[in-house]
Amino acid sequence: MKKIFFLFLMIAASTFAQQNVNDYKYVIVPVRFDFAKKADQYQTSSLTKFLFNKYGFTTFLSNEKLPDDLAKNRCKALTGRVKDLSGVFKTKVAIELTDCYNKVVFLSKEGKTKSKDYKKGYQEAIRNAFKSIQSLKYRYNSSKEIIKKEKNVSPPEIVEVPKVEEIKETKIADKVLFAQPILNGFQIIDSKPQVVFRIMKTNVKDVFIIKDKNGLLYKKDNIWIAEYYKNKERVIERYQVKF
Repeated sequence: MKKIFFLFLMIAASTFAQQNVNDYKYVIVPVRFDFAKKADQYQTSSLTKFLFNKYGFTTFLSNEKLPDDLAKNRCKALTGRVKDLSGVFKTKVAIELTDCYNKVVFLSKEGKTKSKDYKKGYQEAIRNAFKSIQSLKYRYNSSKEIIKKEKNVSPPEIVEVPKVEEIKETKIADKVLFAQPILNGFQIIDSKPQVVFRIMKTNVKDVFIIKDKNGLLYKKDNIWIAEYYKNKERVIERYQVKF
């Protein structure tokens, strides 16, 4: 399920306009990523910091002393994470940049390697993913900082905590829905008829973005699965959809 939602993020990132990373003065890199069992395992955090610095960012590990302006206002920084998308035969990662409200600002293309050595594999994949960061040609735009001050933004404090998700799953797949073409996608209706979802096409076969919801509609084993968030809970619903 994690890979499906990460696919959604990649599709959304390429489909919709993103905020400009040049608006942010710093990057903070967690000292331990979600896939690692200990701090800086395989030197993934230190390598990530090094590469952000290499491509023009001012970067700190999350356990380092921060400059005064950043300590007072965490919204001056993006958080740079390595997302593990590895499969059985390949090590695959992507670089994600989020703002102080945990909103995704940038998502890189996948960096891949076939190396079976964990340290070499992760480091090589991270370097490959950073080609997208390099192409940003980052350069801090201080004029945007003045606008933020004028708006008196009160940033929340970033705290690294484990994420626990509750999943509400509907296993019934005998409910039949019907797809009607609309611009760039379909509206999915039931027998009443009533619109259940409006879905937008993507470049991936049998994968659609559910409009106005943080989720996807995708096909698996001849069943269409709607996966989205409702009231901060992940909902999974199964349908038969006739196109």
